[in-house]
Amino acid sequence: MVTKSKDYSSIKTVNQEIFDKHADNYSKTIDESLASYGATHDFFMDHKARLIKSLLKTKGLKTENMHLLDVGCGIGKIHARLGTSFASILGVDVSHESIAKAKLDFPEHTYLVYNGQRLPVETASLDMTLAICVFHHVPPKEWQNLASEMMRALRPGGVAFVIEHNPWNPVTRRIVNKCPIDRDAVLLTRRTTRTLFKNAGAKEIFARTIISIPPKTNFLMTIDNLLGILPFGAQYFCVSLKETD
Repeated sequence: MVTKSKDYSSIKTVNQEIFDKHADNYSKTIDESLASYGATHDFFMDHKARLIKSLLKTKGLKTENMHLLDVGCGIGKIHARLGTSFASILGVDVSHESIAKAKLDFPEHTYLVYNGQRLPVETASLDMTLAICVFHHVPPKEWQNLASEMMRALRPGGVAFVIEHNPWNPVTRRIVNKCPIDRDAVLLTRRTTRTLFKNAGAKEIFARTIISIPPKTNFLMTIDNLLGILPFGAQYFCVSLKETD
């Protein structure tokens, strides 16, 4: 699964400094940006984990048989909520400090530093690639490469799962502008993300907005899912399937 062809761990990238600096206090920094809105980083991580499991189930995919690559995994926060659901988890990130912390916190998973260009995995070796709020930290000229790399890593029938901030939501924009971790952020629309994965060869793409209302209960989560056809949610997801042979 992991390629041994080249060591990318010593290559610096544009936003590595930001995430190295905040690796030890990542959640606290996010919480400070969310404080005025009555939300926490843990709340959003819980919601994303439930969302991922639910959507994969609706696609008939059994996570216990799936090997997951988390691109831009940071300190591995989501893995505390997904770890026992997948056959294996590999996390990669440009931040040396974030990867070091993830290795300490979640030794049962595999973590690698990479250069933000070519994912350090073999072609068609994984069942799912995941990028949670990663694309907006990537220079726009490199968005297509990241989408293509996420699709390259997938086996036929695999799924690429992206969650991103919705630039059409004014509250989201205020939070992003306030958060020091997002000082390099360039938000991309749901349509742009769909186009990136279409260009990367995805055969089926499903995208909706999320968090139109705070999904704090199963009932509210159901309502939020119904509101996903509207463009106003705080974030959105994009699920792209790779064609089977």
